[in-house]
Amino acid sequence: MASNVGEDPKLRERASDLTTKGNAIIEAYRKPYYRYLVLGILTIVYVSNFVDRQVINVLAQYIIEDLKISDGQFGMLSGLAFAFIYTTLSIPIARLADISNRRNIIAISAAIWSVMTALCGLAQNFTQLFLARFGVGIGEAGGSPPSHSIVSDIFPAEQRATALSIYSLGVYGGILVGTVGGAYLVEFFDWRTAFIVVGLPGVFLALLVRIAIKEPPRGMAESRPDVQPPGFFKVVEFLWERKTFRHLSLACALHAFVTYGIGNFMPLFLGRVHGMPILDIGWYYGLIAGIAGLAGTLFGGWSADYMTKKTGNKRWYIWIPLVSTIIAIPFALNTFLLMPNGYIAVYSYFIPVFFGGWYLAPCLAANHFLVGIRMRAMASAVLLFVLNLIGLGLGPMMTGFISDFLTLDYGVNGLRYALSITILVNIWCAIHYYLCLKTIEQDFDRAPA
Repeated sequence: MASNVGEDPKLRERASDLTTKGNAIIEAYRKPYYRYLVLGILTIVYVSNFVDRQVINVLAQYIIEDLKISDGQFGMLSGLAFAFIYTTLSIPIARLADISNRRNIIAISAAIWSVMTALCGLAQNFTQLFLARFGVGIGEAGGSPPSHSIVSDIFPAEQRATALSIYSLGVYGGILVGTVGGAYLVEFFDWRTAFIVVGLPGVFLALLVRIAIKEPPRGMAESRPDVQPPGFFKVVEFLWERKTFRHLSLACALHAFVTYGIGNFMPLFLGRVHGMPILDIGWYYGLIAGIAGLAGTLFGGWSADYMTKKTGNKRWYIWIPLVSTIIAIPFALNTFLLMPNGYIAVYSYFIPVFFGGWYLAPCLAANHFLVGIRMRAMASAVLLFVLNLIGLGLGPMMTGFISDFLTLDYGVNGLRYALSITILVNIWCAIHYYLCLKTIEQDFDRAPA
């Protein structure tokens, strides 16, 4: 008969070693500097994620001219080619993250997306570049869900939105680095070199993740006992039963539709409509969008935690995205319809980007408050599936095809009007945030322990 732990000295010794190792990891995470070190590394990896994802936007005109493709095809390259596989694979990878080592998944994923980004520089036609972008999506599918899960495990609930907002700085940090760096690389070399140079450093970040980050115990921040994770269909059924999640996911998706639809074409708009040189686009757009987005993302997460703690009302996790979305609409329309030149347009773009950045961290935190500790990676993956399939997959593609259609009658201004139409989707987005407020408290109370 097989020996159990109590009968077998070797098994007892192994169990003791595992317990000692687990206690050492918990002690490491009790030190604030280590928690923030891990958060910092994950944020830098997320910056790399978005550099590799977004650098294509500043290279748009060069790719369009070299490969002889349309705005709609470029929208597919910057959106659908990446988003389809990204959203599809994020679900099984998140399931793996809920039952296995999240750190290792992040490290492997970072190495894959970095190599595939470099391979984009070898593409000779639309199909090859589409497939390379497809490969970037395969790698990046394993980045965010396990990172969200780790962050929620190492920071207490009252700091969770703030911590997730710091992690989410990677979005706009990646836009800043990718836009400025990509502009210089394409100006002095070419668009192919730009892909290779921004892609390869991610391999070293993958090694850093593997070496420096310790896998935290599940539920550590809440001091809850670990539990067996439910299956994928159980998680989806659990989330879809909650009206809060339905409206939250659609609101985030429509918000992302606008964000990606505008952001992916903004460098092209500044060059085509306003005639800005590529280095000016890199510096002005990169710095304005990057700094505004960084500030807005951090403020959104911090303000949601602060107002929730001050009032005891978790509805602030939705009020913050709702109010900021409504405020951003007229300022964004002003940027594209009224500004007389590219430089003034970029400066005016600061305000809608700042307010547009408020939504992400509060929504991620709200989503984690809806579920149990072994469902967080999967909950993030399901939310990101809806967000990226609609937002990243359709936003740039629809904006590009509308631009192609309007360009027939309005010339270069076709892109200007296409971007203005995309902005109006935020009205639809705000409606779903509002509907979220009606059920969020009840659904938070129903979250499993």
